[in-house]
Amino acid sequence: MDDRTPSFTGKRVTVLGLGRFGGGIGVARWLSERGAIVTVTDQDTPQNLARSVAQLEGLPIEFRLGGHDDRDFARADLVVTSPAVRPSHPMLEVARAAGVPITLEIRLFLEHCPADTTLVGITGTKGKSTTTALLGLMLQQRHRTHVGGNLGGSMLARLGDIRAGDLVVLELSSFMLEHLASMRWSPHVAVVTMVSQDHLDWHGGVDRYHDAKRNIVRFQRQSDHAVLCEENEASASFAGATNARVTLYGLAGRPPLLLRIAGRHNQLNAQAALAAAGCLGVARQEAQLGIAGFTGLPHRMQVVHESGGITWVNDSIATIPEAAVAANQSFPSGRVIQIVGGSDKRLDCSQMCRELAGACKAVLTIGDIGQRLASMIRASSPAGKVWECGDLSRAVAAARAIAEPGDVVLLSTGTASYDQFNNFEERGEAFERLAKRE
Repeated sequence: MDDRTPSFTGKRVTVLGLGRFGGGIGVARWLSERGAIVTVTDQDTPQNLARSVAQLEGLPIEFRLGGHDDRDFARADLVVTSPAVRPSHPMLEVARAAGVPITLEIRLFLEHCPADTTLVGITGTKGKSTTTALLGLMLQQRHRTHVGGNLGGSMLARLGDIRAGDLVVLELSSFMLEHLASMRWSPHVAVVTMVSQDHLDWHGGVDRYHDAKRNIVRFQRQSDHAVLCEENEASASFAGATNARVTLYGLAGRPPLLLRIAGRHNQLNAQAALAAAGCLGVARQEAQLGIAGFTGLPHRMQVVHESGGITWVNDSIATIPEAAVAANQSFPSGRVIQIVGGSDKRLDCSQMCRELAGACKAVLTIGDIGQRLASMIRASSPAGKVWECGDLSRAVAAARAIAEPGDVVLLSTGTASYDQFNNFEERGEAFERLAKRE
């Protein structure tokens, strides 16, 4: 146990949201090991959550799965919620009415992190994970650096490894930033990548989504740094919401970094990381050395198979239209066979359809929104080659029939995955398996 963190002995703590992929595992374990009486509750079924439950085997944790009980929230000493749970969730309302404090894992980490730690936060609609990874590698050339947050893995378990003077780099989602607003916290260095629109149903509109993102700079001090993208109007506008010193980054007039990952958007991510690293004393030469071997994160422009001169690229992370267009532009025009579609997030896909109609060798549509996307692409370019495939398996089969040496089969859908998959990771893994099945 980390002696610097307080004991939770005898405290009744309810963890809201375990998740099929274990989002609540880290905080439940951390609290239980510190003496808390932990109840984990999730509306999903025990069968679906069996793998996550198994990872907490042996700990004195009570599970309430398949639904919630008001008493777990009204009688608790503390409620820890998943960031993906809306603040207006009925069970959180029960806790508030009973005067029970509500927190989340990232807040517990921030509260118990050593006071002399330099905290770096990265957010944006797209590019934040890659930027976080690149920045972590750059900073490691000069500083003891810890990387986590929305990128994956519980930072609570790593508290004992963080020493005075260390740097902590955190990817921060809009969900996290919305919940953290009451803490009035912003990082010492805030990096904002491209900001567009996403999660509009959760936040209640694009303005509220952007406002949640602004929390990353809203509470900064004059000695802090805000690193913003001059090529993205929304990102650049965050300068008006911060007291920090503003550093703008972009591609114009700046020498490119040497990267092993394709795409203009990834070069922009690297420039964001370089600008932030510079704020923390890392020279360009050191930064370049740190990222020399970086080949990308899973599901982000990841080459998963090459055969017969055909390259298969998994960019399943592309869940908004702008990301799908950026991925397409990473390859020669006319050589991309792109798979698009999925569940409908109510985003404007018209520009994406126009771009892909002119640039793709073929567009293969899948999912709930597939038929509508196909119609929009045909309307933009009647000569465009569009196949309505329905699901990923048929789309991959069609791609294999169409592809010739020199072509790229690109899974970059521009939409969410929830109609046919649990998340974008599962979709990307399915694509990789199908791509490798000759």
